[in-house]
Formats: sequence, structure tokens, C-alpha cells
Amino acid sequence: MVTGQTAPAPVAGGPAEVTARWRAAAAATGPADRVGVERAVRAAYRAAGLAEPAAVRWFGSPQAAVEAALELRAAGAVTVREAVRTLPWDAVRRQAVERTGAAGWAPLWALTGGELGPVTNALADRIRGAVLDRLAPEPDTENDDDDVVEAARERRTAVRLALLDAVRGQHDAPWFAAFEAAGVLGSSSDAPGGPAGEAIAALAEVAGSAGWWWPYADVALVSERPVALHRDEAGRLDRADGPALAYSDGFALHAWRGMPVPAEFLAGLGTVTVERIRTEENAELRRVLLEHYGYERYLTDSGAVPVHQDETGVLWRIELPDDEAVVMVEVVNSTAEPDGTFRTYWLRVPPSTLTARAGVAWTFGITEAEYHPQRQT
Repeated sequence: MVTGQTAPAPVAGGPAEVTARWRAAAAATGPADRVGVERAVRAAYRAAGLAEPAAVRWFGSPQAAVEAALELRAAGAVTVREAVRTLPWDAVRRQAVERTGAAGWAPLWALTGGELGPVTNALADRIRGAVLDRLAPEPDTENDDDDVVEAARERRTAVRLALLDAVRGQHDAPWFAAFEAAGVLGSSSDAPGGPAGEAIAALAEVAGSAGWWWPYADVALVSERPVALHRDEAGRLDRADGPALAYSDGFALHAWRGMPVPAEFLAGLGTVTVERIRTEENAELRRVLLEHYGYERYLTDSGAVPVHQDETGVLWRIELPDDEAVVMVEVVNSTAEPDGTFRTYWLRVPPSTLTARAGVAWTFGITEAEYHPQRQT
């Protein structure tokens, strides 16, 4: 869990140091420095040659900000995202490539934006998808009247357009890491690259303390960062006893090892039974139940029987309705633990596996015929 962090202002450093600081910014939670953010927002407008917004309005989550953006767009508000973000972004990106050289930019990106992008972009996409589905659910084309379906589609289009008006704040961290490592990102007072550099420096200052924000001609809408973020070792949203991502106004995402799950589903994980797993109709949710319950425990409690056994281990198979079977090899470590016992491991293998030896061989990336260990470990 990451909570209560605020990313430090960009300073000079190697790619690894820069990437580490922007990784912290992307995952930071807790209240923004509203005074500093509003100052940076106004600086971004000025650097773009625009009048400062008459007001900066704050919201507890991206969803709340999108609802306000929808009202503004309906009233005729004009987005200035292209001037504030797109044009200076393109200019500074060209400066970064020119400064590092085409041959130098690719490896620099790999160490910075390439490192941060997969996890950060996946989180941003999850937020975007959740906002879209909650504010404009997919129409029921089979049961709803044509006018209802058309209205639902128009609503989804409007929400998509409002989301496109957003500047991603902390979730633009991959690019800020690359810009800083390339030497084209400074503070708003000493930024290289003229007005474009000043604009990007201002955007970076916002990203260091706030979430997504929406620049319109007369007003800027700014979302606070989340108040809590829980992820697994792979960077996926993951929490069994509450929301994996939560904002102060109640907007939240629930997930188990990256997979979206209903909040009420998680509430019942503590009382999962074999019968509950067997009767779960949703195959993805059934996998979550199995992972939480434990495959070894499920094999024991469900009365499963082995389908094959040889000197390498025991092959088990669990048939699941409307889903692929769970096939596992039970193996015993040939090296004793410090207390003299021998540890048992459960290796999940493809459903097509027919023998324990084939399953163990698959874990090494070889065929059953090729597997001839001199000593198992």
C-alpha cells in the first residue's frame, strides 16, 4: 500500500533516481498542496499564451470532476487542453529527442517512461473505464427501446469526450521522468526550452501534488489524488478486504490481483466454502475464490483424487463447470528444510497435462521426453 506520499520537486539525477521519484509521484496518495497546484495551473495557462482561469475548482475524484466537465461542456465551455498540454508536450518531446539524439532517446525512454508506463497507464485506464461505465453504462440493446439505446450511446460519447479533455496529472509521470532524465524539464522559473518548457514545468508541478485535471477557457477542474492505493508485487490493483483504490468522495475500485470484482464479492471472501466455489457461475470470479481459498486446501476439502503419479510427483485435476480444468502437480522438495522436513509445492500446469512428469517438465519449458533430472530440487 502507498499512502500519504508527496513527490519531491524534480532535481538533477541519473535515470534510475529520476524514475524512482516519478514512480513515487504516480503512486502518491493524500491531499494536494492546493495553493501550489493552483499556482502551477495558472502558470501553465500563461505559458500557453492564455488568460489565467477565473477559478480553479477542486473535486474528490476524477468521476466528480467529469460530472462537472459534462455540465460545463453542455453549457458551451471550451477546452484549452491542446494549448496547455498537447502543443508544449510535442515541442518538449522533440527537444528531448534532439538533446539525446535518436539513438540515445530509445534507451533513455526504456529506463524511464518505459519502466513506469505499463503500470501507470494500466491504472489510468482502469480509472477511465470505471468513470465511463458508472456515468454512462452500456445500453441494453436487446431489451431497451431504440430511443433509450440511442440516448445511452449519446451519454457514453459525451463522457468519453469529457475524459479526453483531461490532463492526467500524476499519471503522466512516465513522460515527466523521461523529460527530466533528458534534461528538458526544470522548475517553472528556470525551465529550458522557452514557453513550451515553462508549460511542461508547470504541468510537472501539478503532477507532483494532484490527480487529473481539466483546463477550460475560464475555469480549471482539478481532482485530488486517491486516499489509498493497494497493489500486488506486479503493480496490479489488489486488496481482499476493501477497495484497492479509494478517493475521498467514495469513488473506489475493487480488485483481486488485478481483476475487477464487485465490493460485495470481496465481503464474502472470508467465508468461502467448497460449495460456494463450485456454484459460482462467473468463471473469473471462481478463479478468485480458488486463489483465495488455496488450491491445496480445495483439493483436500473437495475430495479430489489424483489422476496420475510417478517418481516426479502427483498430478491432480479439478473439473470446473463452464471453465477449463485446474490441473496441478504436487511435488516434494528433495532438499530438507532446516528442521528436517521436506516441503511440498503445488505447481499449476496446462489443462492438457496427462502425467506428473509432463507437468514438471512444462515448468522448465521442456517436453516430458527431454526431462531427465539428475537430482530434483
